[in-house]
Amino acid sequence: MTIRKHIKDFIPEMNEWRHYIHENPEIAYEEHNTSDFIAAKLTEFNIEVHRGLGGTGIVGVIHGKDNGASKKSLGIRADIDALPMTEKTNLTYSSKNDGKMHACGHDGHTTMLLGAAKYLSKTKNFLGTVYCIFQPAEEGGNAGAKSMIKDGLFSKFNIDSVWGIHNWPGVPVGQAVIHEGFAMAGGDIIVITIEGKGGHAAQPQFSNDPIVSAGLTITALQSCISRQLNPFDQSVLSLTKIEGGSAFNVIPDKVTIGGTLRSTNTDTRNDMLEKIKHAAQGACAINNCSVNIEVRPGYPSTINDKKSAKFASIVFENSFGINSINKEEKPTMTSEDFSYMLHEKPGAYIWLGAGEKSEKLHSAHYDFNDELLPIGAEYWASLAEKTLE
Repeated sequence: MTIRKHIKDFIPEMNEWRHYIHENPEIAYEEHNTSDFIAAKLTEFNIEVHRGLGGTGIVGVIHGKDNGASKKSLGIRADIDALPMTEKTNLTYSSKNDGKMHACGHDGHTTMLLGAAKYLSKTKNFLGTVYCIFQPAEEGGNAGAKSMIKDGLFSKFNIDSVWGIHNWPGVPVGQAVIHEGFAMAGGDIIVITIEGKGGHAAQPQFSNDPIVSAGLTITALQSCISRQLNPFDQSVLSLTKIEGGSAFNVIPDKVTIGGTLRSTNTDTRNDMLEKIKHAAQGACAINNCSVNIEVRPGYPSTINDKKSAKFASIVFENSFGINSINKEEKPTMTSEDFSYMLHEKPGAYIWLGAGEKSEKLHSAHYDFNDELLPIGAEYWASLAEKTLE
């Protein structure tokens, strides 16, 4: 594994930056302090700073040794938001903000890009322009990537390609997973509202019980995946929430079921949504209940440009060795809003091994592995220099 000296020299600083960001987590579109911190660092590195894209998003612009005369460019993205959850790590730099925690490693992603930005602004060993994209609101379906695009990310800045990293527990440190094509699923939230006629629990014959219909609906929906989905397609339907009733002796008028549908492409998604609708309607009709299905569209599938993914693998192998690409790890049914950027520009989203024993993402006991900081910064620096030769 080769980490250049300049980046090795930044390691103590990067550790400090990461711990500060971890200690001061902010959730979607509230990342004001985090944004101020990033802007201050970029200014300190003599990098041109543009703020306000997607609310709290930032773009740092670094011109190469030709002072940007070349039209070549690339965009490197890091997500900056935390999750609305309580930390239980007992670290010396644990969250100071109640109910907010960096449980997905965005503090590390931000720090890796800051480290690369410092190096690239210092050495300028490339032609053209590097755009450092610090994106808010990736978590929870808030679509900060989409908001930055809407605010002119690709119309205001001439970005040829976009690249992203996510740390990945379970994969050894020093390895990367780089999928050529499909990497992560699209995800939609589904809210099923069942309405019947309430009444006395002792006289169900005078009611149309929505709780019974909810039970039938939950059972019926399982067949959508197990019996109606083409075995060569992939989709996951998880019903995770049910609300209804107010007393033990009262049949309610309404029950709500909530969950998510994960799918790998638009055709499968649309087909499964139609099957879900028909299954729920049939199940509720048995008990004379009506049903309404609301689909809250989530992130589309994350699909790497194959040429870009191959290039990313070459860059990573050149830095970290021939065995540094993990080819065993399969794509995941979790979702990522970097997909919106990949719909606009070619590029690749890679997973960076966080360690085989690392706590899983979104756990209250998770902490980003600081060993990854110089690895990520090195990869970004190498990618920029190789892309903009």
